[in-house]
Amino acid sequence: MSEIEPFRAIAISRLAHALKAEGRSVIHMEFGQPSTGAPPAAIAEAHRVLDADSMGYWESAPLKARIARLYEERYGVMVSPDQLLLTNGASPALVLGLSSRFSPGDRIAMARPGYVAYRNTVKALRMVPVEIACGPDEHYQLTAAALDALEPAPAGVIIASPANPTGSVIASEELAAIAGVCAAKGIQILSDEIYHGLSYVGPQPSLLQFAPEAMVINSFSKYWSMAGWRLGWLLVPHDHIERARAFIGNLFLTPPSLSQHAGLVAMDQHQVLEGHIQTYARNRDLMLAALPALGLKSIAPPDGAFYIWADIGHLTDDSVAFCEQLLRDTGVATAPGVDFDPVDGHRFMRFSFAVSTPEIEEALRRITPWFGSRAA
Repeated sequence: MSEIEPFRAIAISRLAHALKAEGRSVIHMEFGQPSTGAPPAAIAEAHRVLDADSMGYWESAPLKARIARLYEERYGVMVSPDQLLLTNGASPALVLGLSSRFSPGDRIAMARPGYVAYRNTVKALRMVPVEIACGPDEHYQLTAAALDALEPAPAGVIIASPANPTGSVIASEELAAIAGVCAAKGIQILSDEIYHGLSYVGPQPSLLQFAPEAMVINSFSKYWSMAGWRLGWLLVPHDHIERARAFIGNLFLTPPSLSQHAGLVAMDQHQVLEGHIQTYARNRDLMLAALPALGLKSIAPPDGAFYIWADIGHLTDDSVAFCEQLLRDTGVATAPGVDFDPVDGHRFMRFSFAVSTPEIEEALRRITPWFGSRAA
């Protein structure tokens, strides 16, 4: 447990809230947290349920059926509602998938840079993270060749497309190749698809289309804009259902009943949700147009999600101190790269553009002279 590193963006956020309490104006671009909030119809349903339902431990059969239908609608994949375990967001789904499928000492491959909790959750469960360096040549993503080259083969691999912190995606052909390597070498896939629906380069395939035995994580936090409602799911293969149920029953019980009622309604609010994506697309365009003029010319391709992963190595070798000073001087909170890459992340930072467009415009107005002074 001593090897578990802190999530440094949380410390940045804590400082941001302290500055706000002092009366400072703060723009929160440190977390991948949509500023839009849950769809109004979902909120209205929550109000109704508060007056009508005593809400105990509960797993919504209608919600599981609706999620199963989502896989058919989005991907043309048929899954059974029994394969879906509802969780308190994607983080418990990650713990559930890892703990129920693997054993202490197992080696779990993942991309670097990658979401901080992949590495640290694997460590916390006494497993061994095997981080594969992924840079511009690999589109900041895992490749079948890199996975195939690992000796010995890992017990599992975590795939994320679109990815955090880069927003990069894996092409369908490469996903199919990765699935082929995993099938040949007995590598269990855990696919984090929390950013599906948030793509600027067309619909993204699910790993299930290439690897029906993969476990899949998703959540209402991103596309459905319900981060604070703590609702997600883990989809497991048929032969793993009973074991996964035993784990979730002991570790987590059920997600909030109120969130399940609201989530079911949120799933069909297409017009509202697609409007959110249009906002993110505008924000992305503004960021991509402005950042090169700030000297941030080397960035990962933000094909999906709502992140900009930018190289600041010409300005600093301490991304934590850099992001803290940026916050203190401008009121713009961002995430230091070492959260996502313990090797090279000292020279990277991550912007989240999941805020409103006026906030993006104001953030750029504030940080433009600040970066200019650093470059000078």
